[in-house]
Amino acid sequence: MPARMNLAGRVAVVTGAASGIGRAISASLARRRCRLALADIDEAGLLETKRLGSSGELRITLHPLDVADRAAAAGFPDAVLAAHGRVDLLINNAGVALGGTFEEVAESDFEWLFEINFWGMVRMTRAFLPHLKRSDDAQIVNLSSVFGLIAPAGQTAYAASKFAVRGFSNALMQELAGSSVGVTVVHPGGVATAIADRARVPSGANPKEVADRIARAKRVLTLPPEVAAETIVNGIERRMKRVLVGRDAKLIAIIERLAPVSYPAILERLAEKL
Repeated sequence: MPARMNLAGRVAVVTGAASGIGRAISASLARRRCRLALADIDEAGLLETKRLGSSGELRITLHPLDVADRAAAAGFPDAVLAAHGRVDLLINNAGVALGGTFEEVAESDFEWLFEINFWGMVRMTRAFLPHLKRSDDAQIVNLSSVFGLIAPAGQTAYAASKFAVRGFSNALMQELAGSSVGVTVVHPGGVATAIADRARVPSGANPKEVADRIARAKRVLTLPPEVAAETIVNGIERRMKRVLVGRDAKLIAIIERLAPVSYPAILERLAEKL
């Protein structure tokens, strides 16, 4: 197997492809002549992603899909194989956010988030893994978060889901070692997407406090999605097992490693200085 993965002519499935990081990853893959099967619940957004990534020669198919739908996820590979005949890359990017402390977040909202962020990834991986194993060079790419490295207050549900993505990915990586399928787990820092604006607000939360949290979150979402996507796709080409996206993610990873218990106080002091 070559040291660097050649993406030209490969077939990639990208979930959450209608906006943000998913759209930017799709465009980055298209520039490398990778054929695409793009999935999202937002059909209009998928059309725009295809318009941005298509040169008229590249095969790009659009698939309206809710990754939380168990039956739809299980049947999705049939549609991809019918359109492309194979699959070499699975990029589990679809995700949602949910603000609020544990006491504010209802169990139904907690479950809603996990159905997308965690179970959606698990079901997609289970559905596509047999087909990925038929490829001579395949990769599963799972989007965790910087909150899969640290767990701040007010992110109980989201951090739990992203730590779960990280744990699942690291274990699967070991199970598939020696096969033609590699696993990459991605930890983006503050990427300038609409995830904060679209976050579900728990009914038990104080509206003013929620607005303040969203405003604080948006101040650190500064890295352009296109830059994040190039970092991720370069990591795929290099078959990296872990990709840290952004200087903030790299700094946080170092601080968490050096101070796994006391990092909240260190990060708070850094935030005050900045």
